[in-house]
Amino acid sequence: MKKTIKIDGMSCNHCVMSVEKNLSKLDLNKVKVEIGSAEVEFDEIKVNENEIIEAIQKAGYQVVK
Repeated sequence: MKKTIKIDGMSCNHCVMSVEKNLSKLDLNKVKVEIGSAEVEFDEIKVNENEIIEAIQKAGYQVVK
């Protein structure tokens, strides 16, 4: 599954690196993080969307639904 997630509170490259670091801990096929969003590609059998949201929140940012 491919999904773009909007993220609130990101303002710089440090923010991007922080989110990337947390998402890299998950078994994702592809991750592309930019200021304000993350594009992820994942296998729903290995990772669910809630785990991705939790990883972003652990980095200190809020997911916009």
